[in-house]
Amino acid sequence: MAAPDSTTRKVAKRLKALRIDRDLTQSDVAEKADMSTNYYAKIERGELRPSVDIYERLAKALKVTASDIFPF
Repeated sequence: MAAPDSTTRKVAKRLKALRIDRDLTQSDVAEKADMSTNYYAKIERGELRPSVDIYERLAKALKVTASDIFPF
């Protein structure tokens, strides 16, 4: 597997910070976004770059906007 690019790492770091700020577990976010905890954990570690649809589900689960997640 290729190393994650800097944007993927930044988004992953931001997702983790937003989750912790909301006092949620990875399992909480995964359940709210209708995905497995393992899949969400890979996103949060920057191992996966999901589709826009997945990011939209995560934003809704975290009750944030896309601009809160993306560093640009």
